[in-house]
Amino acid sequence: MKKLNFVLSLTTDDNDYQIEQACAAEEAARRLGVGLHIIYAENDAIIQSQQLLKFIQSNTASRPDGVIFEPVGGTALPQVARAAAAAEIAWVVLNRDVDYVADLRKVHRVPIFGLTSDHEEIGRIQGRQFAALLPKGGSVLYIQGPSESLAAKQRTSGMYETKPVDVQVKLMKANWTEASAYKTLSSWLRLSTSHQTPVDLIAAQDDSMAIGARKAFQELPDNAARDRWLSLPFTGCDGMPKTGQAWVRKGLLAATIIVPPNAGRAVEMLSRSVQTASIPAERTLSEPVSFPALEQLSEQKTRVRSAGSNR
Repeated sequence: MKKLNFVLSLTTDDNDYQIEQACAAEEAARRLGVGLHIIYAENDAIIQSQQLLKFIQSNTASRPDGVIFEPVGGTALPQVARAAAAAEIAWVVLNRDVDYVADLRKVHRVPIFGLTSDHEEIGRIQGRQFAALLPKGGSVLYIQGPSESLAAKQRTSGMYETKPVDVQVKLMKANWTEASAYKTLSSWLRLSTSHQTPVDLIAAQDDSMAIGARKAFQELPDNAARDRWLSLPFTGCDGMPKTGQAWVRKGLLAATIIVPPNAGRAVEMLSRSVQTASIPAERTLSEPVSFPALEQLSEQKTRVRSAGSNR
């Protein structure tokens, strides 16, 4: 049997979750003896489309057996997906639910499926973290992903489902990177009204964005204002071992949400599917978990509050 070759298209190389996805995919490819070419779309849907079409439309010898990709834009490249399926190239969508997968599966025999994190559940967990960290209510500065991102919308929707009614949320947007969140918060802090805005917690839909926000506060020239902002709890999502989880242990974040990197599992599922001529389920979900556990987070907050009242 000839060696399988896959292309993995990720959104950016400037995000800890995407980097972990690349590492997980490379490890799976090495273990399974699969060729893997990783490309990054620079958070640009047009670039992602052009990059993938170049592979799909290449000559037969260099054409991949499958494409695994995490969409940048809101459409998830349906035209490119059709071109891949027509060329008998397997197509796997990461971290996004898209309608066209079901339609393509009815027409084409190659593996076409989705493997996604439960983004609404990620949001629900974050809402529960707000309840644990703000037992008496309060205000959250909430940094979302970009407007066109379905994952960002689903995480926000889930968060609103579970956050307490006495927790108010102010929304702002960034682009899944530390630099973008730093820029967003730095611009907001230049507004005279920002320092009068009541904020009890800073939350982001991504750990790197939470750290970007911290850096913006760290650069405030006023020592008192800087210390006040940095004393607030910061939370994020993705919970990679070397970043999000490590930042929680160091105290830079109060909490994160562990979101399993799906690219490695996608390589395994696609490899098995091609080799056994089987078709995976249309949609497979990976489940997120709070880090630390919600019960532990509540206990930590209770201990901190008790210590403060005893001073």
